[in-house]
Amino acid sequence: MKLKFTKMHGAGNDFVVIDAVTQHIEFTLEQWKFIADRRFGVGADQMLVVEKPRLPDTDFRYRIYNADGGEVEQCGNGARAFVRFVTDKGLTSKRAIRVETMAGVIQPKLEDDGRVTVDMGAPVLEPKSIPFNAEDLSGQSEGRDTLWPIEINGKTLYFSAVSMGNPHAVQVVEDCEQAPVENDGPLIENHPRFPRRVNAGFMQILNRHAVRLRVFERGVGETLACGTGACAAVVAGIRRGLLDSPVAVTMRGGELSIAWSGEGSPVLMTGPAVSVFEGEMEI
Repeated sequence: MKLKFTKMHGAGNDFVVIDAVTQHIEFTLEQWKFIADRRFGVGADQMLVVEKPRLPDTDFRYRIYNADGGEVEQCGNGARAFVRFVTDKGLTSKRAIRVETMAGVIQPKLEDDGRVTVDMGAPVLEPKSIPFNAEDLSGQSEGRDTLWPIEINGKTLYFSAVSMGNPHAVQVVEDCEQAPVENDGPLIENHPRFPRRVNAGFMQILNRHAVRLRVFERGVGETLACGTGACAAVVAGIRRGLLDSPVAVTMRGGELSIAWSGEGSPVLMTGPAVSVFEGEMEI
């Protein structure tokens, strides 16, 4: 079949976005991996699929496939690309929409300056719900947060466990650029205490309203930006007493603004969403 698609990115986190409202989409894991392949396919960190809504009071259904072909719960940068795509394609005339994801309903809004703000919902902090197996672990209290230890490469790492619809392990490092992201990232991602694997965040505090961040994403590897990772990092930093909202999160692909007013409140993420090109390929 011929697949029409749009290549997009949010702060360098790149996507193949597919309209499944007007064309039928049903691919195998290997076909998703083929689309994501940067040499033989289009190339992307994730594939985003726009579908008709299934739930009442929602406008669309949003599905996300990582570069390894696996379907995942959430993608924050992708959510911004999603609202830009459905607006540009004339699939909606609304500037604010409600979108069903595997992790729940999110509410992205197209701003007047072209950026997109996404209500990502409240973070999940209870270990079992992240999911993270904290059984028999002794956590360290810091502020309102608990830092959990895991053994990696013969050393003990302490991190915050946060879910933004997908699981994150966030650690604070002195220098983001010198952090062992490539070495430790895969080991954290696949640590047995995370039954669904985890996104590994490495955060450097610049001041109370600014951080640098690198994220090793499960099923992808390190990406130039991670929206849910930025949200999780800011939540962890605020709970630890290191940050105050709003926070500018600088990643290798660009900057996001993250606002969070505390426990039970939604995390608001604002940043760019850019269309690169449109194409058609044979699957």
